Amino acid sequence: MVIFLASYLFDRPEYMFNPGGPLTEQAWTRSPVAGSLLVDKPVYILTSSRTYSGAEQFSYDLKMLRRATLVGETTGGASHANVLHNVDDHFAVGIPEHKPVNPFSDKDWAVTGIEPDLKVEAADAILTAQKLAETKLRKR
Repeated sequence: MVIFLASYLFDRPEYMFNPGGPLTEQAWTRSPVAGSLLVDKPVYILTSSRTYSGAEQFSYDLKMLRRATLVGETTGGASHANVLHNVDDHFAVGIPEHKPVNPFSDKDWAVTGIEPDLKVEAADAILTAQKLAETKLRKR
């Protein structure tokens, strides 16, 4: 879903970190997407301390690619992809086996989370992003 959504935001294929596997064609956006009107539009992503999983990956990649402005709180910090290993018929253990590092960064977001570009309380993020967008539109 991360790659699918991001495909609408670029005019050429872009690498998106794939936590579950090696670097393949599947790790690139399908950009450009016919009919997309979002390629040249500003993108604001609202984050909170409860932002995890695909939303955290989406936020991380778009921030690293300088395609979005993150507004809100530092994300939850759950980056390492776990692989479940069955111990017996009733018990399994999840072991982190993939460390997500985008080529534009030297670290992932494990434990520390992703710092927003503009740090505000999650409850204030939408109004803050709206003000940023309005300011940007006025400058055009």
